[in-house]
This record gives sequence, C-alpha cells and structure tokens, in this order.
Amino acid sequence: MLQYKQRLESITLIPAGDGEFDIRLDDEMVYSKLKTNVFPQNQEITDLIDERL
Repeated sequence: MLQYKQRLESITLIPAGDGEFDIRLDDEMVYSKLKTNVFPQNQEITDLIDERL
C-alpha cells in the first residue's frame, strides 16, 4: 500500500467477523469476499485500486 501514500489520504482497516473481507474506496465497494467466496491476492487488490484512482 505504500505506492498509494501520495494518492490516498488514509487507509483504514476495520476488523470484522464471519469471513468478511471488503475493500472500499470512498463509498464504493471494490471487493467483497462474502460475494466471491475467495480471498483476493495482493496483486488483485492493487489492480482493483489502480482501476479506480
């Protein structure tokens, strides 16, 4: 996530339960593990963020 330090004001990690792992950029849901049933790979996360910045 260091590559985003000039482009993002903050990154917040919020603990959740029940296998939840969501990635949101502003109010947009970028990824939901509960919807896909798959935990994303690091490159997949950065690709999803890059597409929206």
